[in-house]
Amino acid sequence: MLRTGILNPAVLDLLARIRHTNTLVIADRGFPFWPEIETVDLSVVDDLPTVAQIIEALRPAFVIGRVLAAEEVKAANSPEKLARHLKALDGLPITFVPHTELKKRVPQAIGLIRTGDTTQYGNLILESA
Repeated sequence: MLRTGILNPAVLDLLARIRHTNTLVIADRGFPFWPEIETVDLSVVDDLPTVAQIIEALRPAFVIGRVLAAEEVKAANSPEKLARHLKALDGLPITFVPHTELKKRVPQAIGLIRTGDTTQYGNLILESA
């Protein structure tokens, strides 16, 4: 029985299949369903869990090489909410792209973790190192 770290078997299974330069999408509650990639839905209620909470849980076990984020996240959220959202990414290289470009990259991901996050344009694509 697992006692520490990520306990969710679907998340563990998904992470085990990600290799060098593969990507993983961490999505907010309103992100569209993508039938071509595996989705692990962890959403419970608004902001439970958040994208930042999932990143914090993943970082000890998942080596993130870079992050893609929607450019629109900066203008659509208050500075305080944006800071909370991006805090879990401290020290990681972040590339901001238009959200339409971000969504074009989703089908190439190994999988998607859906959260209850209400941060507008708060979706991230994590590329493994």
